[in-house]
Amino acid sequence: MIQSFNPPNLSDLQKRSLIVGIVFLVGLIASAFFKPRQFFQSYLIGWTFCTGISVGSLALLMLQHLTGGGWGLVIRRVLEAATRLLPIMALLFLPVILGSHSIYHEWLDHEEVAQHPAVQFKAGYLNLPFFTVRAVVYFAVWITLAFLLNKWSLAQDRTADNRYTKWMRVLSGPGMVALIFSVSFASIDWYMSLEPEWFSTIYGFIFVAAWALSALAFVIAVMADLSADEPMKRIVAPLHFQDLGKLLLALVMLWAYFAFSQFLIIWSGNLPEEIVWYTHRIYAAWGVLIVLIGILHFAAPFLFLLSRNLKRNPRKLVLVALLIIVMRAVDLLWMLAPAFGHGRWVLVDVVALLGFAGLWFALFTWQLGKRPLIPINDPQFESTVEQMHAGH
Repeated sequence: MIQSFNPPNLSDLQKRSLIVGIVFLVGLIASAFFKPRQFFQSYLIGWTFCTGISVGSLALLMLQHLTGGGWGLVIRRVLEAATRLLPIMALLFLPVILGSHSIYHEWLDHEEVAQHPAVQFKAGYLNLPFFTVRAVVYFAVWITLAFLLNKWSLAQDRTADNRYTKWMRVLSGPGMVALIFSVSFASIDWYMSLEPEWFSTIYGFIFVAAWALSALAFVIAVMADLSADEPMKRIVAPLHFQDLGKLLLALVMLWAYFAFSQFLIIWSGNLPEEIVWYTHRIYAAWGVLIVLIGILHFAAPFLFLLSRNLKRNPRKLVLVALLIIVMRAVDLLWMLAPAFGHGRWVLVDVVALLGFAGLWFALFTWQLGKRPLIPINDPQFESTVEQMHAGH
């Protein structure tokens, strides 16, 4: 029975993704010979986009263990495959450490620090050894959670022992709390510290929502493709896509709430040390970009996802998901590139995003092919099959 849910042959897709990734990453590496500082800065942007999908998938994996339901069962293997890439993303973080003086020069360059008393005050926190230790802790938390959830899920498949279901649910409660805290502090360390004089108490939550949103949009895109063919065609129902669409709508609103709340509080306060973050991002090309983000990242998906029929139709829902994935990359550029002094879109940033996306997706398809697409011995399997018949 388990064999009937083996994944389709993804080798051609994997090869094409790998070629795209290698071509663009070679282009990114070539840029290092001309502008080494630009290389490391763009590297961080590309790495962040893909790491966000893996960490966001871990959040969704724990959420579905806590809540149950057929929607979580059908996407579990996709989420698990994405989380198994976290050790690779941890290794790929090493160039960020090695190039830290190019990325975080505002708090690592002693001459610049001497000119800014506010940065000197944060020197106990913003220093490379402590920065590295904290990064190790964040990855240790994420990789441990992913390892245990994947291990117990596989054991459940092999033994049909329901105790593994309980273990995964019990771990997911405190695991979700640990993930929210670790993502919040990681975003402060890796991104907010790019402009060390600036601060925002809601900044970490923006990344928590954004990474979960990126992951869910990616999962919907993958499921729309898989559900068109065997074996997933037999178990994924319109009702499952409707549930995923509802969650996508909730995360779109949550991300928009955090992002707009930060803007409203800082803009109304109008304090020089806070408002400067937005003044760097609302003029010239960046000003045009924030209008597009407001329309295409929030308003359009929000209106589309209000439709019940659209949420139940995977061919239509996938278009909204793909739009969100693209706009997540655009929003990431808008948040990070101005911190590096990029006054406009920089080609190397886009090359880094495409290179990392190609490599990450090739690795994802490799991991997805390692296990059956449905955890068939899960206690919710029978009810999910019933949902399929009810959904049709």
